[in-house]
Amino acid sequence: MNPATIALKNRTATAVLALVVMAGGLYAYANLGRLEFPDFVIKIAVISTPYPGASAEQVEQEVTDVLEEAIQSLGELKEIKSTSQDGLSIIHAEMKEEFFGQELEQVWDKLRRKVNDIQGRLPPNAGPSVVNDDFGDVYGLYYAITGEGRSYKELKDYADELKKQLLMCDDVAKIAFCGVQPEVVYIEIPHARMAKLGLSPQIILGVLQSQDVVQPSGKVSLGDAYVRIEPTGEFQSEQRIGDLLITSPATGGAFRLRDIAEIRRSYQDPPSQLMRSNGRPAIGMGISTIAGGNAVVMAESVQTRLAELEPLRPEGIHLDVIYNQGERVDQAVNDFMVNLIESLVIVIVLLLVFMGLRSGLLIGGVLLLTILGTFIYMWMTGISLQKISLGALVLALGMLVDNAIVVVEGVLIKVQKGMDRQEAAIETVAQTQWPLLGATFIAVLAFAAIGFAPGNVGEFCQSLVWVLAASLMISWLTAVTVTPLLCVWFLKVPKTAIADPYDTSFFRWYRRSLDRIIRHWPATLAVLAATVVAAGIGFHFVPSFFFPESSQPLFTVRLFRPQGTHIERTSDSMKQVEAFLAKEDAVKRYTTFVGQGSLRFILTYNPEDPNASFGELVVAVDDVANMQRVMGRIEAFLAKEFEDAEWVVRRWKDGPAYIYDIEPRFRGPDADVLRNLAEQAKTIMRNEATAIVRDNWRNRVSVLRPDFIESAARKTGLSRNDLAQALQMQFGGQRVGVYREENDLLPIVLRPPHAEEENYAEARQVHAWSDIHKESVPLDAIVADWTRHTTFQDPLIHRRHRQREMTAQCNPAAGLASPLLQRMRPALEAIELPPGYVLDWGGELEASAKGTGPLQVMFPICLGGMFLILILLFNRLRQPLIIFLCLPLISIGVTAGLLLTGLPFGFMSILGYLGLSGMLIKNAIVLIEEIDLNEAQGVDSYNAVLDAGVSRLRPVTMASGTTVLGMAPLMWDPFYQGMAATVAGGLIGSTVLALVVVPLFYVLFFRIRPHKQPFCCRHREDS
Repeated sequence: MNPATIALKNRTATAVLALVVMAGGLYAYANLGRLEFPDFVIKIAVISTPYPGASAEQVEQEVTDVLEEAIQSLGELKEIKSTSQDGLSIIHAEMKEEFFGQELEQVWDKLRRKVNDIQGRLPPNAGPSVVNDDFGDVYGLYYAITGEGRSYKELKDYADELKKQLLMCDDVAKIAFCGVQPEVVYIEIPHARMAKLGLSPQIILGVLQSQDVVQPSGKVSLGDAYVRIEPTGEFQSEQRIGDLLITSPATGGAFRLRDIAEIRRSYQDPPSQLMRSNGRPAIGMGISTIAGGNAVVMAESVQTRLAELEPLRPEGIHLDVIYNQGERVDQAVNDFMVNLIESLVIVIVLLLVFMGLRSGLLIGGVLLLTILGTFIYMWMTGISLQKISLGALVLALGMLVDNAIVVVEGVLIKVQKGMDRQEAAIETVAQTQWPLLGATFIAVLAFAAIGFAPGNVGEFCQSLVWVLAASLMISWLTAVTVTPLLCVWFLKVPKTAIADPYDTSFFRWYRRSLDRIIRHWPATLAVLAATVVAAGIGFHFVPSFFFPESSQPLFTVRLFRPQGTHIERTSDSMKQVEAFLAKEDAVKRYTTFVGQGSLRFILTYNPEDPNASFGELVVAVDDVANMQRVMGRIEAFLAKEFEDAEWVVRRWKDGPAYIYDIEPRFRGPDADVLRNLAEQAKTIMRNEATAIVRDNWRNRVSVLRPDFIESAARKTGLSRNDLAQALQMQFGGQRVGVYREENDLLPIVLRPPHAEEENYAEARQVHAWSDIHKESVPLDAIVADWTRHTTFQDPLIHRRHRQREMTAQCNPAAGLASPLLQRMRPALEAIELPPGYVLDWGGELEASAKGTGPLQVMFPICLGGMFLILILLFNRLRQPLIIFLCLPLISIGVTAGLLLTGLPFGFMSILGYLGLSGMLIKNAIVLIEEIDLNEAQGVDSYNAVLDAGVSRLRPVTMASGTTVLGMAPLMWDPFYQGMAATVAGGLIGSTVLALVVVPLFYVLFFRIRPHKQPFCCRHREDS
């Protein structure tokens, strides 16, 4: 079956279908989903379990270990890691990559059941555990709600109202808040007064619970109605709590609570997290897009609704945009269209110059049709426009004309020789349709390795394979149907036939050169081998990294005060940094988070776990060009002002979210041994050109341990629990009830006035109630020494795979991490490890291994598929072997291209490298197929090789040239420039060499003897 015959017999239908595809492509493009990154599910759930009063080690042993054991029984679990800190266990459970959609939802349900079932084994006062499976949600539209003179409650009330309205907007999935300050009702009584009256927290707790408890009061029949009974007496306001009558067990007297206590409504003190926008207190509101939705449409819909709600916005409250994924995506799509148009113009101009006006315009029209057809496929399959699919379109751009160039070239040559245009079109398609189809399949297989690789990389890059596969298959389809029709309609017929269109000085020069190279094959092979070896050696001088830095004008400042720092002190430090940024003209805005990280508003951002000593700034500058200068200035400021702190100033990356590039991890049972190993690693790091060096367990913190006298306690009727409760009430407050207000439950906390709470010396004067003696007893009576037993403990205990793990961390002071790691790695791996301890790697090395490891599994399979297609195509073994022997030639151009541009070899370069193999094989197929065709037409073998080289010189060169020049606009895009340099350099080198090496290998494999006399022109002229 010849598709060209069908297309030419049904010209009207073919033309109409082409026009329908063009119109449908424009419609599909307008309605495609738009996102910054592909839909990608971060398969991590976070299990948080409070254990108030427990040390990090107690949390680890009594809570974390118990939960990890239960979670580890999940067959779907890939990795488990945890952090145990004072009073809190945080476990990150990552599931295997093969679970998606409904399957993943079922996995989360199983995880919840496992966690809930184990709650009974947790110690008293621990829990309940909270499973957060929304950890991976991305809130691409992120606002800061601020208000001059407005309270946090007013900000939260406004935020809640916005949430109700904005959830109805197009493509909005969910809305979450950050920096919310919970309200608390405080009952403050001086401890001396409580002691005098003989009161204890349990007495006040009992009164509050009996007064405000919600319980059924029965129902009664009143006529035909059955009416519920609801007595009055519930708290109508926090001040009504003061009306409660309290009876003193010591004196028997009764008094109102307001007479002895100050009752006030305030915010949780100390706060667990703080947020500021440009230095003003704020609440963050994150809005996520539905799966497969359009971030641009969502952002526009939300902004439209906000404009409609503007008259209802309370005076003084403002919405500051922290991040707008819609604007970012819109800009990225616009940039893509500019790149696409530039590449399209470059390709068409190149075709016009080398193939003539009509041929160039014809191929350009087919290229545009192919792209629009690809948009239809993307729209029908739900593939959105995002970084990966856009990259696939640009990468495919130069390749899409390959098939059309071969067909147009074949028709053009036949027409120039005097053949009828329709006959030339049908014959050309008949000769080339199967080789081109096989070559197209091979090009798709070259990229399939990355799209079908197991793991997150395959999921993340899957759209690239489908878009490339669709566009390349559509290009083949249009090449064998629409292209012949356009050739018949538009190719110019010469007035007189040309006996040999290749009888020009350029083609004669190439033929002579090829003849000489083949005749001197030993020297040629020696030069090739030396060049490949030199490329291999030179590749060691090419720096490497995993993913490039983002082109967004955003960077983060992460500051860690010494572990154990009060959150208010950390906040004060962040205010110093804010004051510095406020003076920087290039800084547009800055958003501060204290106590824990932000909502995940970019896929590549990883929120920091709760930590009072942690602060983070997200800084936006006016232009990327100014970013490095601002970052350098703030680094100098931090180094000067915060010598006792750890800090990292870092740009966003477009890849995996890790903060430290170099991370040797030590695992083993003993904390002291781990600290010693990590310290050795940090010493090695400090001797190199590194920035801040740290470890993730941080500094040990001091702990006050009052010396409890058990004998004295027995005499007074007190216990260690009484001591702990009294100290908790004094230095943190004790929760004694709940105040209900509409849909909010506000804790009621009993504590002393703030001045007493801060004074540890007052602890000895604190009293506890003795049920035996019916009186208050000072704590000093049961404590021998309040300060002697001050000890130091690990505040953070990290575990991975249920083993303790300490990680030394650093970044290079300047430049890439890979050269620094190469220098340090031998010394780090030479650290002597005691039995039972292991070293593995995190940071960029781990991310790179996770990214490239699956490719090492899939690429050999894809290579096997390519080889099988070649065997099916040629029905011989030698032709596929010739083609595969040419693959090492790719390294020559790749190495040269990267060394000349100074660009590192990263993940996107790997992608380009894989694609190059398909491109080279495709060119070699076209060339060898022409040799076989010449021999089938009766041409002697040696002339068949030379003739094939001459006749395929232009289409192969043009196909490679369009791909190379199509990459040119990407050389200035940080995300794609590595791929562009790899493809351009590799294709230039491999194409030039393939036009020489494939004919040479063919002659050697088939033992073809060159003629005794050299050939100066084509064989027909010499015969």
